[in-house]
Amino acid sequence: MKNFHVLLIALFIGLNIQSQAIYKTIDSYKLEGTRELKIQLPRNYNPEEKRTYPLIIVLDGDYLFEPVAGNIDYQSYWEDIPDCIVVGINQANTRVDDFYYDNESYFPSHNGASFYEFMAAELLPFIEENYNASNFRIIIGHDLSANFVNYYLFKDEPIFRAYVALSPDFAPEMINRLRQRVSILQQEIFYYMATADADIKAIRASVLEGDSVLSVTENENFLYKFDDFEDANHYSLVGRGIPKALNQIFTPFKPINAKEYSEKVLTFEGSPFEYLVKKYEDIEHFYGFEKTLIENDIRAIAAASNKKDDIESLEKLSKLVSKNFPKSMLSAYYSGMYNEKEGNLKRALQRYKSGLLLEPSQYIDKEMMLDKMYEIQDKMKE
Repeated sequence: MKNFHVLLIALFIGLNIQSQAIYKTIDSYKLEGTRELKIQLPRNYNPEEKRTYPLIIVLDGDYLFEPVAGNIDYQSYWEDIPDCIVVGINQANTRVDDFYYDNESYFPSHNGASFYEFMAAELLPFIEENYNASNFRIIIGHDLSANFVNYYLFKDEPIFRAYVALSPDFAPEMINRLRQRVSILQQEIFYYMATADADIKAIRASVLEGDSVLSVTENENFLYKFDDFEDANHYSLVGRGIPKALNQIFTPFKPINAKEYSEKVLTFEGSPFEYLVKKYEDIEHFYGFEKTLIENDIRAIAAASNKKDDIESLEKLSKLVSKNFPKSMLSAYYSGMYNEKEGNLKRALQRYKSGLLLEPSQYIDKEMMLDKMYEIQDKMKE
């Protein structure tokens, strides 16, 4: 019953996303023909903005695009992951040729080599020319395509930063080659792999063997996560693996939660505000794009500043909020909080009053502003 509900949710997401997809045809010299693409852009995407977005390439886009795009749209809506550009490549009629590898070298050859070159030489330039895609790229595959994603790891400078291999049907020697390659990576690479208890037996056996090799790799640049799902098969594991993979890849990006607050924010050697600045700088350095300040993180840093009686940190936070959200109640609320903490109740009351004319935020509305005003007025009467 649980899996049935999960399937219904996935189908619901997929149906909604499908209506939003952009369908494009790309002419390929490498493939001597055309390829059909499905593209999902972030909500409120503006091509005129300088902002760039992580790019997710989905192989087997005929059936894998919708669950990936649905998860991206859902998780980014709640700010758990960044907005992303998702591109699916339809391969139903060319799948065997696209993922073909030589029977002796076990590397792409013939049509497989052409498709391999198509990615870097034609598809990525096409996407970057037409959309605001960043250099942080993810590639996702299932079965044969999950094996194929690994070939891009063998480039001297991999063109993808994250690899999602869902029940990969490994080529011979692939596991040994991966072991050698990931042990010498000079760039941080995310790698997610999954199987399930009812997966195809031969595939499951090789995936478990792969995990036994990859899980003991001693290279801090190789960021590895593996899942072996219970009560799932070769196909249903896809719906469970995608959100787990995205969670792994974007862990540093996630909003400050209770665990991070208690274990990192409160124990940070610097001030709470310095922690916030460092967190966002690390995100920009690691992913190559700037994260927009979110209300969840503002609340966490304000709480930590109050707990530590760090007035200076609270002041800096209020100025940052006012700069980023000048028309929102957020600016008035945190400015009022700072003045209240400093003991300037008259100024705090003015700030809370000014917030009544501004736009409510996710957590702050007129009722909260009025409650703060009444609270300050009671303090002033004492």
